[in-house]
Amino acid sequence: MVFYPPTWASKLPIDPPDTIPICDFVLDERYGRLPFNRSLDPYTCGVSGKSYTAGEQKQRTESLARGLAKELGWNVNQGTEFDKVAGVFAFNTIDIMTLNWAIHRLNGISSPANAAYSVEELMHQLKDCGATALFTCLPLLPVALDAASKAGIPKKRIYICELPEQAQGGLKADDEFKTLGQLIKDGSSLPALEPIKWGAGQGARQTAFLCYSSGTSGLPKGVMISHRNVIANTLQIYNYDKPARDSIRKDYQDVALGLLPQSHIYALVVISHCSTYRGDQVVVLPKFDIQQYLNSIATYKINTLYIVPPIMIAMAKNKPILDRFNLSSVRTIFTGAAPLGAEVAHLLQKQYPKWVIRQGYGLTETCTVVSSTSPDDVWFGSSGSILCGIECRLVTLGGEEVTGYDQPGELLVKSPSVVLGYLKNEQATKETFVEDGQGGRWMRTGDEAVVKQSPKGHEHIWIVDRIKELIKVNGLQVAPAELEAHLLTHPAVADCAVIATPDEAAGEVPKAYVVKSQLVGLEENDRMVMRDIQKHVENTKARHKWLKGGVEFIDMIPKSPSGKILRRLLRDKDRESRRQKGAKL
Repeated sequence: MVFYPPTWASKLPIDPPDTIPICDFVLDERYGRLPFNRSLDPYTCGVSGKSYTAGEQKQRTESLARGLAKELGWNVNQGTEFDKVAGVFAFNTIDIMTLNWAIHRLNGISSPANAAYSVEELMHQLKDCGATALFTCLPLLPVALDAASKAGIPKKRIYICELPEQAQGGLKADDEFKTLGQLIKDGSSLPALEPIKWGAGQGARQTAFLCYSSGTSGLPKGVMISHRNVIANTLQIYNYDKPARDSIRKDYQDVALGLLPQSHIYALVVISHCSTYRGDQVVVLPKFDIQQYLNSIATYKINTLYIVPPIMIAMAKNKPILDRFNLSSVRTIFTGAAPLGAEVAHLLQKQYPKWVIRQGYGLTETCTVVSSTSPDDVWFGSSGSILCGIECRLVTLGGEEVTGYDQPGELLVKSPSVVLGYLKNEQATKETFVEDGQGGRWMRTGDEAVVKQSPKGHEHIWIVDRIKELIKVNGLQVAPAELEAHLLTHPAVADCAVIATPDEAAGEVPKAYVVKSQLVGLEENDRMVMRDIQKHVENTKARHKWLKGGVEFIDMIPKSPSGKILRRLLRDKDRESRRQKGAKL
């Protein structure tokens, strides 16, 4: 049984175009974006107040593309997109999207990297995607330099994205490295670039972004996101939200929060591409600080807070701090990237009854949003209704099609936003993206879901559990196999397994079950060995991958006859352990 969007959002008014690049779609009025003279400044720095108009951003994009073409020797219509890959490893700035679109203007690929990455993690992404240039910011420069060197990127191909002085941490720019500002200035006096020459369907075939997503095994995989994928989801969100926005006023314009990392698919598509296309303003913050966050809302009269559940928890539990700021401009909270408990939503709604609290569901592989709460049909705990132009199915573990409500099954998604596949990984691509024999291509999400009918009669997606073994820490993915492989390099570890354990602030965090090596002497203190194992992870992995759930010693890791770790048994063990501790308290 196929589940469809609600009747008021059933179809896209146009088929997402496949003959234009993202930069033209977002920055050219011919493709439906709000005209420049009616658009708000697309990006404003929430720290310094620096801002550009929509027209200025378009010109800066073109100038940067010219500067990059000369600097990197990239020609618009020569070679493939994989000959022109640039890594972007930086905190949020008002020019990150200008950089992305300038790369697209040259028929290149942008590969955004998590700013929390360690040297090894960044090196893996740079080598895997084939990046020949890296854009970073001063606070991340030491990691960027080390990773780039190991990935074979020369120092002269590292460039600096300027941050406001207050966010530089007292660091000063080195004349050795060119900045985006310098490249834009250089490009402004260079001749115009030749137009992009595309044939029919090229936008659906050509990769625009290589975003890295953790799988259930090994290191993160490069997700090949096409130009049409991004354009499609932008149109899907635009049309799904339009009735609610029009009910406020026709051509309503929003001031949105741009706090979430622009390297994450949520911020990249939902906040950045959608907002610019709609003529909205995004107030950019480089990182979360509750005082700065609240001050920005009050100063710039932000209407929509795009956040994740841990920030909602911080808000719900710090009302005395919130009360010191004027938050009357806020209309909507939109949360995604991790499940939001209904309890937190109810608590915050009670404190701020006029706010509309929405939740969305999506993945990197669906190029973001699959379902979203309608402001007219809020149902806490659900992930809302299916977006325009998307179809969903539920399939049981036994392969049977779910044909009714309240019956769990793996969620499969068909949409023009479903991505091309995984870079250099045909096996994973075949396992995740399946043909239905009727010309349809479905993405297996690995998430167990049910479809329920809301009190208003609309179908809602409820995410029950993840079939995949990924752990989500503050919305960031952690692959257990990656941590397990690393833990096994510690001399005290004979065998191990990593599971998710609940955490009030982060949603869930990694916990390791470890079989001690015979090298561990009887006289050694267990607590000291556990702490040494945790440090082993902290020394080489990003903070969200640290073993915040702790280390527990166990006699044997439960496995199937084929050697697969039976994580379900370990989750049961952890649940019982937490229950007993709670009972003692």
